[in-house]
Amino acid sequence: MTADLVILNARLRPLFASPGTTAVAVTAGQIAALGDDATIRAHIGPQTRVIDAMGRELMPGFIESHLHLMMGGASLSMLNMGALFGFDTVQAGLRDFAKTQAGEDILFGYAVNYVIFGKDQRPDRHILDRIIKDRPLCLIATDLHCAWANTKALELAGILQGADLGPGSEVVMGPDGLASGELREFAAMNRVKMLSALRGRDAMDYRATGAETEADRSHDRAVIRAAGEYCARHGITRAVNMDGNAWQAGLMRELALAGEMPVRVSLPLMLEAKDGVEGVALIDDFGPEVPGWLSFGRIKLFMDGVFDTWTALTVTDYPDRPGFRSQPLIPLDLFNAICVEADRRGLQVTTHAVGDGAVRAVIDGYQAAQLANGPRDARHRVEHIDTITPADLDRLKPLGITASMQPVHPPGSAGLPLEPTVTIMGRARWPTAFPWAAILSRQVPLAFGTDWPVSPLSPLYAIHCALTRQPWSDDMPDQRITLDQCLAAYTTGGAFADFAETRAGRIAPGYDADLVLIDGQLEGLATSESAAAISLTICGGKITYGTV
Repeated sequence: MTADLVILNARLRPLFASPGTTAVAVTAGQIAALGDDATIRAHIGPQTRVIDAMGRELMPGFIESHLHLMMGGASLSMLNMGALFGFDTVQAGLRDFAKTQAGEDILFGYAVNYVIFGKDQRPDRHILDRIIKDRPLCLIATDLHCAWANTKALELAGILQGADLGPGSEVVMGPDGLASGELREFAAMNRVKMLSALRGRDAMDYRATGAETEADRSHDRAVIRAAGEYCARHGITRAVNMDGNAWQAGLMRELALAGEMPVRVSLPLMLEAKDGVEGVALIDDFGPEVPGWLSFGRIKLFMDGVFDTWTALTVTDYPDRPGFRSQPLIPLDLFNAICVEADRRGLQVTTHAVGDGAVRAVIDGYQAAQLANGPRDARHRVEHIDTITPADLDRLKPLGITASMQPVHPPGSAGLPLEPTVTIMGRARWPTAFPWAAILSRQVPLAFGTDWPVSPLSPLYAIHCALTRQPWSDDMPDQRITLDQCLAAYTTGGAFADFAETRAGRIAPGYDADLVLIDGQLEGLATSESAAAISLTICGGKITYGTV
């Protein structure tokens, strides 16, 4: 059979192909055959595009199991502040950035560390006013669960005097009776994000109002398309977007049908406590899927926040706040009921859980669904698992739960400082914090992602962080995993978590032709983040990044 595309002279590791495989033939967007160069040359015809890999490594496209496409696309026009520390450096960076952003629109910085101005000084509006006073400014924390705004932004958002946002979110007030500038969790942050061109449409909890214009649709399609192109640049061919709603579903369907999405997307419906059990039915508003390119079939929930804002739900007290363990963002009986209903409808449930108390509550909810509806291959997911108790580690496999984790999240990795997170978390939780090795040792399915734009998107950089992670003290277990285990978590593991294991994550006949060609040596990522780079990304048999 004549192929549309043939790749020759490639290296394929045993994880993905049998020894001696050096070439792949692609027909109609799928892998038609693989073998040595001589065998695959027989598939070359007059119209076949032939790529000489020149000895570079060929592997399945990366599967990014947890990101936020609209927020990530929006962040491409923001200032990345992950490497900025100290007042003078931050001031220079923000003022230079402001010069590139004409007009008086709000300025955003993201990936901001909690200790950006020093370990004893959290950002506030007074510090930000010293940097930029006459133009609204908002800095978004590296975990996306907190932000800091200057006085101008707080005034324009109508929250300088504070705001009652209900449980789970807070406009922090200062000793002067006015907002300090710190905005904790989504409902608070969104008050300021409404000042942007997106007017909050990239927010976690956005629901279409009917007032959106065609200009809004065009703007947001461009944001999502830019995010997809950024994924392709990093070798990603499939992504799970973790803040889905009907607005995004419509935009992504338009892009997919027009052939303008360079990455396949799985889109869950995000629900909050206010939606109740009835909210599960909102997924019906998503409309039809686009086979092979846009899928639904799952819901996303939040059980807690993050340690740095003391919103992670814990099993035992926070070490610096006796008697305090935070609160679940969804009452536990309601969470269980939502899980039962979603599971009854055949939906996958995926839940953000950072604290060990949140992870336990999520496992309890998934167990309740299984008891109510009977066992099935649900593959319900726990997102993040920053901390977990040893007893709950042993509950994951029997319940068929998938661990969706991010190797760029542990403090001390990806440029993140250890403090204040590890102290707020407490030393007693360190042995089972971000427990990749412990999870794999229990044969629990593991899928990797980055939570972009919370963290840098590059899978290669994430793998580097996973391979170079160090225990927080000498007496703590080493939770690192091998290179092949990392690659599996980014391919076969991601495919399994997304119910796509029969068409993605492997290089085999009949599988989607989602491929990545690597410059350099992946083994070198154990010592250098620049040891390997993406040379070429192919999705559905089409080149989505790179040239040949």
